[in-house]
Amino acid sequence: MDGMYDVVVLGLGPGGEGVAGRLAEAGLSVAGVEARLIGGECAYWGCVPSKMMVRAAGLLAEARRVPGMAGSVRVSPKWAPVIDRITGEATDGWSDDAKAEHFESAGVHLVRGRGRITGPREVTVDGRVLRARRGIVLATGTSPDIPPIDGLEGTPYWTNRNAVTTRQAPESLIVLGGGAVGCELAQVFARFGTRVSVVEAADRLLPQAEPEAGVLLARVFAGEGLTAYTGVGAARVRHDDAGFTLTLEDGRTLHATRLLVATGRRTDLAAIGAAEAGLDESARFVAVDDRMRAADGVWAVGDVTGRGAYTHVAVYQGRIAARDILGEGGPAADYRAVPRVTFTDPEVGSVGLTEREAREAGLDVRVGFAHVDESARGWIHGAGHEGFVKLVEDARRGVLVGATSAGPAGGEVLGALVVAVQNEIPTTRLRHMMYTYPTFHRTIEDALETLDGHV
Repeated sequence: MDGMYDVVVLGLGPGGEGVAGRLAEAGLSVAGVEARLIGGECAYWGCVPSKMMVRAAGLLAEARRVPGMAGSVRVSPKWAPVIDRITGEATDGWSDDAKAEHFESAGVHLVRGRGRITGPREVTVDGRVLRARRGIVLATGTSPDIPPIDGLEGTPYWTNRNAVTTRQAPESLIVLGGGAVGCELAQVFARFGTRVSVVEAADRLLPQAEPEAGVLLARVFAGEGLTAYTGVGAARVRHDDAGFTLTLEDGRTLHATRLLVATGRRTDLAAIGAAEAGLDESARFVAVDDRMRAADGVWAVGDVTGRGAYTHVAVYQGRIAARDILGEGGPAADYRAVPRVTFTDPEVGSVGLTEREAREAGLDVRVGFAHVDESARGWIHGAGHEGFVKLVEDARRGVLVGATSAGPAGGEVLGALVVAVQNEIPTTRLRHMMYTYPTFHRTIEDALETLDGHV
């Protein structure tokens, strides 16, 4: 049966879910189309379950730091409580029934199935045509980008989805990709007794972050027994009853019972019929303006826009799109201070431009740097205190354009730096603030003192 709505939202991850709910609350008739689970990757296979894994692994690491500081502890890792918590508390057994009931009670008409744009303001789901008076919101997210490595296709490799649903930690694991997802999951499984190797084609782990972050993480990984291979790609994959054999481009071979592919995410605009809405199906992402408009009667939010595969970006964009559809105005999108955190131990939080990006943008750059472990709180904290704060200043304007906070609670310390970058608070003013003693965020003050090239 066909249907006419004010807006059709294609994809109900965090961004699409937020848009649909806000528009329905405002009185519009809204159809929300989802082929999988409401809440998307983040709620069921990404942010939420993986951070439960990180938390559990962190408890093991803290227990192992007791000797020399608080006596002795015997640590016996068990994976069952982790997966039980993910299944019961985070995902409700990978069921969105409760969320769907709430969604529809809020006035959104939920349409299950894989939607495809079949004309202007028109989406077809399993033969059913949905038409939109005002337009369509694209929130279809991304899927794992699997590299064309010889022999990989057809093998039982893992993606992040397999990693967060496994019933037991593997004996050994090769992680292909040293970005945020790869590093987080690598450290988790290593702390549960898995022998882990990480392979990253770039010259360091976390290649999108400041170089110091990758160096720090490699050092921590080595201390925990993980092996990182950087600056070399994968040439071939073979799988048999014994597991996986990965041959590197330099000829070295690695063996493991499992292979996790964490080499990024990709969109598939052709699969959703983007051309029928006047969009370029061959593009990597949907280009949007600062009101999330992609074409006449088309808005896009979330990963599909290429502004960062982060839940907070999708939710932020969703609010802007909803306001635009409702004609409410409000601030346009501003990406100068997009926060991002890798939830390894130490956490690596960053915002704005890296030093390299700032220099490539032609800015007159000054850098401030301070070690967390040399701070008062770092010294007090003891084992597990590795980290740093790095500040990137536009010296002409005297404001921060980027910053990194790595260390215990690095993502939480980042909050102050996000405020500084977003609001262009002069560094002279930041220097004259009071920073609570003894806290990790006080390292920001130490880093500010080095901006003039002296400590």
